This record gives sequence, C-alpha cells and structure tokens, in this order.
Amino acid sequence: MPKLPKPKVYFTNMRARLGEGLPKKLMRLIKTAGINKIDFKNKFAAIKIHFGEPGNLAFLRPNYATAVADVIRRLGGRPFLTDANTLYVGGRKNALDHLDSAAYNGYTRQTTGCHVIIADGLKGTDEALVPVKGGKYVKNAKIGRAVMDADIVITLNHFKGHECAGFGGAIKNIGMGCGSRAGKMEMHSAGKPSVCAQACIGCGMCVKICAVDAPVITKGKAKIDWKKCVGCGRCVGVCPRDAVRPANDESFDILNKKIAEYAKAVLDGRPHFHISLAIDISPHCDCHAENDAPIIPDIGMFASFDPVALDTACVDAANKQPVKAGSLLAEKPQKTGDRFTDLAPTTNWQVCIDHAAALGLGGKEYELIEMK
Repeated sequence: MPKLPKPKVYFTNMRARLGEGLPKKLMRLIKTAGINKIDFKNKFAAIKIHFGEPGNLAFLRPNYATAVADVIRRLGGRPFLTDANTLYVGGRKNALDHLDSAAYNGYTRQTTGCHVIIADGLKGTDEALVPVKGGKYVKNAKIGRAVMDADIVITLNHFKGHECAGFGGAIKNIGMGCGSRAGKMEMHSAGKPSVCAQACIGCGMCVKICAVDAPVITKGKAKIDWKKCVGCGRCVGVCPRDAVRPANDESFDILNKKIAEYAKAVLDGRPHFHISLAIDISPHCDCHAENDAPIIPDIGMFASFDPVALDTACVDAANKQPVKAGSLLAEKPQKTGDRFTDLAPTTNWQVCIDHAAALGLGGKEYELIEMK
C-alpha cells in the first residue's frame, strides 16, 4: 500500500514589509495554502473564532478576521463570524451579552464586513445533535446549530496555553468552542448539575425547561434529582441567577478526548480549513477576563487543511522558542523542554492530538512550507 503524502502546513513569520501589512500577509498565506480549492460560491462559511472575554487583551484583533472574510467573499462565499456561549458566568454566557462583548472587542458587522452569529442561540440551547463516528466517549455531540447549518467551516485560532487542555489551538477551538452549553458541560463533566441554594430564588425556570422533571422546588429552592437528570444542561442555560452549576469533574485526559470527538462531529462531511496565529501566547485561555504576560515570543501565522498537523506544527514551533523572562512559565521548573507540559504539568496535550488522529481528523506528521 503506497504511503500517503504528509499534510502540508504553511507558515509565515510576523515580519511586515512596505506595502503589505500583517492582514494582507495573512490573506496571501491562506491563498498560498490553497483555500481557493474550496468551492465557496453562494455557500455559507462559518469562521469559528474566539471573540475574547472582556478584560482579556490577548484575543486576536478583528483585523485578522476581516482579512479572512475578505478572501472568502472574493471567492464567492458568504462568511459569518461565530462562537458558542460559555458554560461559566461571564461576558459571553448568553447571545445578547456575547454580542456586546464581541462588539466591545471590535467584532461588528461594520468593522469586519460580515455578520456575527452566536452559534447556539440566546441561552445556549439552540443545538444540533451530531453523531460522532468512532466516538468512544461521545455518541451524539451537542453542537451550536449555526455551525452545523453552515456549508463550510473555517477556523481562525489564537494559539496559546490552556490550564486544562495544555494548549488551545485548532482542535480545541472547534471541539470545545462549537459545543452548545450542554455540549460544554458534557465535555467538562462526568456528572450532573447541582443547585447553589444561596443563589436560587425558586423561580422555577429550571422546572419549566426540563423534559424529564428532574428539578423540583422545595421550600422555595430548586433541587435536581440526579436519578432523572440526563445531563442536557438546559437548566444551566435558563437560570437567571446562575444558581444551577455544572460539575467540572472530568479528568483532563478524557476532557481532551471529548474535545477531539466534538471536533470530529463538527468537521465530518464538510469542507474545512484552519488558520492559527501563534502570537501573544498567553498561559491561559482567552476565556479569562484577564491575560497574563506571554510565555514565549511571537512565532507567526500557520494555515492548513489538516487541524491535527496544524496543532502539531504550532506546538513544535513553540517548543523551539525561549521562555520569556517574567512570565508564568519562567516561574515553573523547566523539566521536560515541552513548553506546555512545563506550564501545566497536570495536563497532557498529546492525548487530544493522538485521539484526533485516531478518529481520522488528520495526521501528526506534516510538511512545513515557509512563505516569505
């Protein structure tokens, strides 16, 4: 059996020259990487991005999203920017707050030239159940409906560290990022939600939304019957006081595998293309309402049709970089030479990469092609 060619990952550094700023250079990179091979004509193209939690300044500038959207439009596509609501309390818990947060960070129709759509609706409950072929932990992923309604998926990823996954790149942006609130709960949790009695006002919204009658109101407070609860997470989304809270008890290894399986559900059967910017490489996710100092210097921009190869290339490049003085990573013992293992020793990012490769999402071996 002939050996298949290695997937190609295209790379360019963050140097700019007269007449070509970084957004134009990004446009040239994704064209060189072959994004034009996708038939965009009259097709809806979801550009999955993280808009950044208010207070965080490490998220990608909207100028990069504008550049990607411009290329797609010129190829005849109909791009829109999208992300799904968060599981935790913050500036992106529901679609209204999420849109306000996106606008606060510069993501609007006026600044980017394309619409912003919150993938899983007003309260994070607008989801599609998508079978996971070969899934071990997830049989039907709960994906934001707008993502599944799209014809094409493009990811624009901020590559950085992550306290649970090791790092955040393409696969995490797809898997965790496209999950509805119930989907995010499924990835993070091995259990069922519970109610904080102090925060509960006994409004009964959780009772109204539940299809299996798991929540009950007793003495003015809600309580969830775990024998009935199916873990759909809808009660988490509708609670006006954030009193219904998911468990966060899944092991990091299984969390990473579930992320890979969710990514498989999102990408299966559709054209997709992936872009990662390894800049402002903070130690934690952009979901934080703050960002710590970068742990390593800026590296550059990467693009590929293969999300596994792309993430692997980004990690390989990161591990060649020096640790930045004064960063959180500089305070950690440098035991392994792996920047993300040393940063978060209890995580194992390789689990996600390996599981994604086993699911057929891509290959870990790649050919790196540098664009000047």
